[in-house]
Amino acid sequence: MFFADRNQAADRLADALARYKGQHPLILAIPRGAVPMGQRLARALDGDLDVVLVRKLRAPFNPEFAIGSIDESGWTYIADYAYSAGGTPAYLEQEKQAQLDTIKQRRQQYTPLRPPIDPAGRTVIVVDDGLATGATMISALHALCAQKPARLVCAVPVAPPDTLERIRPYADEVVCLAAPADFRAVGQFYADFPQIEDAEVEAILGQG
Repeated sequence: MFFADRNQAADRLADALARYKGQHPLILAIPRGAVPMGQRLARALDGDLDVVLVRKLRAPFNPEFAIGSIDESGWTYIADYAYSAGGTPAYLEQEKQAQLDTIKQRRQQYTPLRPPIDPAGRTVIVVDDGLATGATMISALHALCAQKPARLVCAVPVAPPDTLERIRPYADEVVCLAAPADFRAVGQFYADFPQIEDAEVEAILGQG
């Protein structure tokens, strides 16, 4: 393993991103696991914190395995292996609608009193606690690119090498602290990797 917990991973990412301090970056965390990390990054880099809402499209017989993803606008990324993993067109349409409904619910839940922070013209750093297939990060970066940030950075503690190559076309820069070839799951690289609950996300975002 590489990290004691998400806090340590966030602090190491902050060191790797220190050149952006002074640019008032917008830190966008992918809920839920990355939100506490995003809070630490925003504090370390003197930036703003918000969330970017995307959801993975789950494989029909393995809900932990992503066969694609969807963003808040409804744009979808479908992995090239989706159909071989059981993702028929009918299943994908049903799954897309289910995940889009969840995104809408979470927007109301997480930031009910304000719109998302506008990324236009800003340095935007999208953070997650790790990437497996990279599907949700692709949707997040695609959604943000359309909103014209000055610079779009993907920042993660750990990801497999092939996923990083899949991500690179969607960002101006990819910062990853470790890219092990023996990657099986994000959690294997943390000593402590608890589930982050909605209440913690709401509390963090409510401090902004």
